[in-house]
Amino acid sequence: MTADTSALSVKCPHCQRPVRWTDDYPFKPFCCERCKMIDLGEWAAEEKKIPGETIIDQDYPDEGKLH
Repeated sequence: MTADTSALSVKCPHCQRPVRWTDDYPFKPFCCERCKMIDLGEWAAEEKKIPGETIIDQDYPDEGKLH
């Protein structure tokens, strides 16, 4: 197999290792499944979030309230 030197290279969002945007990295932009699952867990535990105002769905107004 020949290395594609023109492939885009990004850093893994979790460990910062370089990841080439090729089929050799099936979990891209992550370097491996472990980094992908750690990142997913951080989102699920709400350790990561997208900044902005909370939007309340008008069909479910009580969903955003703490009980």
